[in-house]
Amino acid sequence: MNPRPLVADARRHGVTIRQPCINASQAGATLEPVHPDTPPRQPAPLPETGTPPQLDHAIGLGSVRGIGDPLAERIVDERHSNGPYRDMADLTARIALTTAHVEALATAGAFHTFDLARREALWAAGAIAQNRPDRLPVATDTPAPELPDMTALETAAADVWATGISPTSYPTQYIRDHLTDIGALPINQLAGVEPGTRITVGGVVTHRQRPATAGGVTFLNLEDETGTLNVICSPGLYTRAKRVIRASPALLIRGQLERAEGVTSLLADKMTPLSLKVQTTWQSPESVET
Repeated sequence: MNPRPLVADARRHGVTIRQPCINASQAGATLEPVHPDTPPRQPAPLPETGTPPQLDHAIGLGSVRGIGDPLAERIVDERHSNGPYRDMADLTARIALTTAHVEALATAGAFHTFDLARREALWAAGAIAQNRPDRLPVATDTPAPELPDMTALETAAADVWATGISPTSYPTQYIRDHLTDIGALPINQLAGVEPGTRITVGGVVTHRQRPATAGGVTFLNLEDETGTLNVICSPGLYTRAKRVIRASPALLIRGQLERAEGVTSLLADKMTPLSLKVQTTWQSPESVET
């Protein structure tokens, strides 16, 4: 299942999603206490009785591109046995990592515990990856040039490349100005719209269903950065726009708003693909020639 809707729903319910951390994350996803007076970045088991503590969700190191659970478990086991990693060079001196591994961890922001911005960590990754347990140490103290911080968009692109999700954003928020210019409403504003009104919305398609018992009606779930919406596609619309409905990861949908028993839905009459591409200067490590 695509984790993006789960992450977005968690954020809407006040759950913070924490990025991977080389000195705090476990191999898999964990729950961590919110309050600063509890041990930072440690898994917090739910109590057997009483009210559960407020918890954040932390992404595991195994979710980082190219790392996987076996290597993540080695990183965590070494940290538990011999203490936290002092810096990037200490990590690669204790655990054999390739340049691709170090770059992926840097892109995911896993070295923020060393007060390193992502671009600083990426700058150092290639040289530091040459430090391995079976080799003599390599000088890795060349200072990075002054590098600009990543913008929010660049950080989101880096997160998605490295882990498949962005803990703090959703794709549609970066095209919200464009959606507003073409008259598309945020989903969380639909509660104030009168039923029967023809509206346009844009978002990511998270689910598609065409039950055999529904007489050819197709149901979609559309999501933007503000919420989710049920969309109903008549058999006629499905016939006309089958390729768009089945293949487009994001859609711009026009239709008539319906509300029954407190549930808001959209009876669609037109669908067009929605591009989520936005301009960013960030490049993934594998796209940069060395």
